[in-house]
Amino acid sequence: MAVGVSYAADTPGFAQPMAALALRLVALLLLCLPLPAFAAESAATRVLDLTSHPIGLAALAIFVIAYVLVVLEEKIHLRKSKPVMVAAALIWLLIAIYAEGSPAAGPGFAAETFRHIFLEFCELFFFLIVAMSFVGAMGERNVFESLRAELVSRGLSYRSLFWLTGVISFFMSALLDNLTTALIMSAVILAVGAGNARFITLAFINLVVAANAGGAWSAFGDITTLMVWQAQRVDFFEFFAIFVPSVVNWFIPALCMSFALPAGKPARKRDDADVKYGGWFVCALFAFTITLTVSAKQFLHMPPVFGMMAGLGLLKLQGFFIRRHEKRAHAGKDAGEPYNVFAIIARAEWDTLLFFYGVLVCVGGLATLGFMQLASVHLYGGLGFTWANVIMGVLSAIVDNIPIMYAVLQMAPPMDHGQWLLITLTCGVGGSLLSVGSAAGVALMGVSKGQYTFFGHLKWTWAIALGYIASILVHLWLNASHFTGT
Repeated sequence: MAVGVSYAADTPGFAQPMAALALRLVALLLLCLPLPAFAAESAATRVLDLTSHPIGLAALAIFVIAYVLVVLEEKIHLRKSKPVMVAAALIWLLIAIYAEGSPAAGPGFAAETFRHIFLEFCELFFFLIVAMSFVGAMGERNVFESLRAELVSRGLSYRSLFWLTGVISFFMSALLDNLTTALIMSAVILAVGAGNARFITLAFINLVVAANAGGAWSAFGDITTLMVWQAQRVDFFEFFAIFVPSVVNWFIPALCMSFALPAGKPARKRDDADVKYGGWFVCALFAFTITLTVSAKQFLHMPPVFGMMAGLGLLKLQGFFIRRHEKRAHAGKDAGEPYNVFAIIARAEWDTLLFFYGVLVCVGGLATLGFMQLASVHLYGGLGFTWANVIMGVLSAIVDNIPIMYAVLQMAPPMDHGQWLLITLTCGVGGSLLSVGSAAGVALMGVSKGQYTFFGHLKWTWAIALGYIASILVHLWLNASHFTGT
């Protein structure tokens, strides 16, 4: 999921961000073409037909302006959450003003509709807070640092490191997320490949593709899969049906890039990092939380956030014992900052979380005004479900997979199970086509110090596109039984 744009320090002017900006604006306009209203109305909310009304056009303009500011975040130094939150407020202010004076809507229309969208976000918000807290706790306990140190000290060849970091990223992303996975594994690549820019570039591209593909087949792997799961379009275990297509999506470009890897191996390095007390128990507790979340959803029909919040309570309880152990172990000594779960929660990526709020509420507002139904007619009504889902995946590399997936959920096209799996796959892996198409790519451009760039990634987009196409064909063949023809 792309949440901003970061570029190498040696990039001249605005060439790269402006190219990405142009692509994203084209995609936004494609999603908002003025067409006849879609026949089926969302069951969750009533839709106003204001796509040609000044209110609707003003709301669309506000969203486009806000998204332009998000794309230019690294150049203007304005945090991405700020413009979209203001845009969300303005869009819903316009809806509320119109509804108050409209007999077709009524005074309570805006409040009721906004409340429904906000409650959807709240479930997602607290789910992500818990997930981020566990990841933060594992980082504080040196779990990830220990993994990095172990790989650095192995003395592996460039080819072995390329494949090993790809495989680890693919599976790690399914449990964490593509951004966290990319940052952890990039530290390994930078540590062992220092001085070899060609290896770092190829390994970073491989890392982006693997992290995005790994997140596509797990409900915990990406925001989009989590949204699909919470919307009850796909059950938890049904995501595993796109495991093989996800593997294909990563393996084909990785195989193509492997022939360009440098020969030999980097110098072996010694790098010790021990897991702190309670670190492995945090990992086990995270696994238990996932199990509890899935079980409560599948067997008791409780929302996923229930299990996650229960796990957060257990994590906080364990923090009490970690703090007590550290006080005893370091009695009378300065042991640095004590373990504090509340401090870990406070260090969550609040800008990203509030960005999600702004985007979801903005898209929900545009859906209420009728724009998502228009997009449904143009894409799903005109092109058919398969082609529409393929195109939406490509657009996710340009616009962002979070508003794309939320827009699809708001459109609620009458797709069968196979098509919902297809849009989950394409939205999950489509962001790999461009370096700015996913949070993993954006983050790696920031940490690579010019060794991984927009155009460096673009040179291998052809190989990534081959993997994208192949993964779709494999899904259509392997999961043919999931398609009913609707």
